Amino acid sequence: MRLVQLTVPTGRRETILETLDEREIDYVVTDEASNREYTAVVYFPLPSAAVEPVLDELQEAGIDEDAYTVVVDAETVISRRFQALRDEYEKGDVESDRISRQELQAEAESLTPTFGVYATMTIVSAVVATAGLLLDSPAVVVGSMVIAPLIGPALGASVGSVIDDEELFIESILYQIIGIVLAIAAAAVFAWLVRTTNIVPPGLDIGSIDEISERLTPDLLSLAVALGAGVAGIVSIATGISVALVGVMIAAALIPPAAAAGVAIAWGEPSAAIGSTALVLVNVLSVNLAGLLTLWYAGYRPENLFSRDETEKRVRERVVGLAAIVFIFAVFLGGITYASYGLATFEESAQNEAEIVLEDDAFAEYQLIETEVIVDEDYPFVGPERVIVTIGGPPGSEEPGIADTLAERINQQTNEDVIVEIRYIGQVER
Repeated sequence: MRLVQLTVPTGRRETILETLDEREIDYVVTDEASNREYTAVVYFPLPSAAVEPVLDELQEAGIDEDAYTVVVDAETVISRRFQALRDEYEKGDVESDRISRQELQAEAESLTPTFGVYATMTIVSAVVATAGLLLDSPAVVVGSMVIAPLIGPALGASVGSVIDDEELFIESILYQIIGIVLAIAAAAVFAWLVRTTNIVPPGLDIGSIDEISERLTPDLLSLAVALGAGVAGIVSIATGISVALVGVMIAAALIPPAAAAGVAIAWGEPSAAIGSTALVLVNVLSVNLAGLLTLWYAGYRPENLFSRDETEKRVRERVVGLAAIVFIFAVFLGGITYASYGLATFEESAQNEAEIVLEDDAFAEYQLIETEVIVDEDYPFVGPERVIVTIGGPPGSEEPGIADTLAERINQQTNEDVIVEIRYIGQVER
C-alpha cells in the first residue's frame, strides 16, 4: 500500500479532484500557503498496483514533473473504498504485484552510490576477495561480496532500457565497465604486492588453491548463477522486497572471478586470467540480459505512449545482442566444461587402470596406495600432464613390468602423451 502526496498546480485543482472522484479514491486536500504556483496538496492512499496508472492519468490531467509527487509506504489503510480499489487493481498476476514505474526508477537510481563511494567500495571488495582467494577462505570471499556496490549499476541498465531513461542506462553501463576494470586492477596490484613482499610462500602455485582454480576454469553452471542473480535482482526491486541478499548474489557472480583474474595477472600467467575474465564478462552480460527480459515480462513500459514502439524495438535489439554475446561466451565455457569433464574422466580411468594392473597375480606382492593426476598449465583448457602412481611393496623391491604396463594402459585412456611416474615407498623410478 502507498500514500501519495501530490502538489496541485494553479488552475488544475478541480480537474485533479474530479479524476480522483471518478476513480472513487479517498483523498484529503490542504491549501498551499507558500504563495508559489501551487494551490493545494492532495493526500490519498492507493494499492501498490494502482500507483502507476493513477499517476499516469493525473499527469495527463496536468501534473507535470515540476510538481512534487511523493510516494511512501502505508502500513494500514482502513477504508471500504480502498478495499474496492484493491479488488480492482490487485489481480494476482505479475503486473499487479510490482511497484510502479516511477518507484522503480527511483529505486534503481538510489541503489547506485556516488562515483567516489562506488569506486572505493569496489576496490575494497576486490582487495578483500583477493585476500580470501589467496587464503583459500570461503568466509572471507563471501565477506567481499557483502560490501560490493554492484547491484545498482547491474540493474540500472535494464531499468533505464525498458522505461526509456537513456541517461540512467548510459550511467549504469559506464559504472559497470569502470567497476570491472577497477576490480581486476585492484586485485592485480594487491596480489602483486603480496607476492613481491613474500607474504605468501615463494613459488606458490595458484592453481593448487581451490578457491582460485575453480574460477580459472569456469564451467556452464556459472551462467545459471548470473541469470538467476539478474532475475532475482529485478524481481526484488520490482516488488519492493529488500535487495540486500540479492546484491550479495550479484557480487558473487562478479567480484571473486575478477579477483581471480587479478591474481593470475600478478603471478605472470595471463593465460590463466582468460577463463576468469571471460566469467566476469559473461556474468555481467547475463545479469543485464535477465534483467531486461524480467522487466519487460513484468509489464514495464515507457511513460510516453508515442515512444513505446521505439523503446520496444531498442529493447528487442539489446536483448538479441546480449543473447548473441552470451551464447558465444556460453560456447567458450562449454569448451572449458568439456575439457574439465575429460580430465575428470581420465582421472577415474587412470585410477581404475592402476587397480586392474595391480590385481594381476604377477604383482600380488604390490599394493596401490595412491594415484594422482598432475594437470598442465594450459589455462583455461587444462588437461593431464603426468600421472603419479604410488605403490607399496616389499622393502627394496621394484618391478619394472609394472611401470611399462601402467604407462601403456593409462595412455590408452587419452589422446595426449601423458608421463606415467611410478613411486615406490621411499624410492622413485621414471
